[in-house]
Formats: sequence, C-alpha cells, structure tokens
Amino acid sequence: IGKFILVDNDVVDISNLNRQIIATTKTVGSPKVEVTKQRILEINPNANVDIYKDFFMPESEELFDNSFSYIIDAVDTVTAKLALVEYARAHQIPVICSMGTANKLDATKFEVTDISKTHTCPLARVMRKELRDRGITEGVEVLYSTAKPITPQCAADGERLPPGSISYVPSVAGLLLAGHVIQKLIKAC
Repeated sequence: IGKFILVDNDVVDISNLNRQIIATTKTVGSPKVEVTKQRILEINPNANVDIYKDFFMPESEELFDNSFSYIIDAVDTVTAKLALVEYARAHQIPVICSMGTANKLDATKFEVTDISKTHTCPLARVMRKELRDRGITEGVEVLYSTAKPITPQCAADGERLPPGSISYVPSVAGLLLAGHVIQKLIKAC
C-alpha cells in the first residue's frame, strides 16, 4: 500500500497514550495526522501520504479525489460515519467501518460482518437504524465486537464517567481493519 489519505482534526492527547501507537509523551499536543504521516514514512519512506487537519463531515467530500481503493472508517461520530458510507456507496469505493471498542475488554470477540448482522454493540445499533432510515439495510462491512461492554464505575463525585478504552482493544481493532483491507486488495488483483 503506497498511498494514504489521512483526515483528522484531533491532536494527540495524554488519554491516547495507552492505546495509540502514535501517542507518546513527545507527541502529546501534535496533530494526529502529522504524527501518523511521520510514522508511516518512518516505515516506508516511499509512501505517498496526504493529510488533512479536518474532521470529516458530510460537506468534506472535497477532501477526496476518488483515487483510492478502500476507505477505513475509524471516526468517532455517527454523522461522519454515515457520510463516509454514503460517499463510498456513491463512488463505488469499498468501505469498512469500525464500531465501538469503548468499555470492551475481550479483544478476541471482534468480527467482520455486514452491519445488518451485528448485535451487542450500541454503536452498531445506532448505525443500523440511521442507515435503514437512509434506505441502506445491508452491504456495509463493519468490524464490531460481540463482547458485552462493561459498566464503568462512577467518579468520586458520583458522576458517570465517559466510555473508556483499554490499551489493547483499539489496537487489535486497528490491526484487524488493516488486515481485512489488505486481504481484500490482494484478492482484487
């Protein structure tokens, strides 16, 4: 794989240290797309990496030139996920969407399947409904976990904590997404 288009407006945060290979104490505060580009080029100096410090939203289509073979959705927002799926379908580009990894502890429970066959995952449930509302009932590949999410403990003040990710689960999800795309691209040759 020689060309990458990376879109993310986020910066590396200290909360990323436990689960993102690009997140180190030296990269905290740096734009994720810049750090990721540097990491890719350290592995393959001949790679072509275009970066966009932007959040992908429905109006972000101008970021793409349609010269790519696959879209990997690792976006946090449902709106952006839906826009990516619709964009991919309109341009006949294969897409795989990552569903939720928060509050999951068993990295062996990931499956790649059609969105219509998912269960257990709260994000997949929302995506199924929203896609159905758009007339898309199947034909969207997703990586999701069949593991039941744990219930996070409350903070000392009794307030519910936001969903969290343990170090190894998002990493496994990322490797599975990459592996899936590579296998699909090899079969297409």
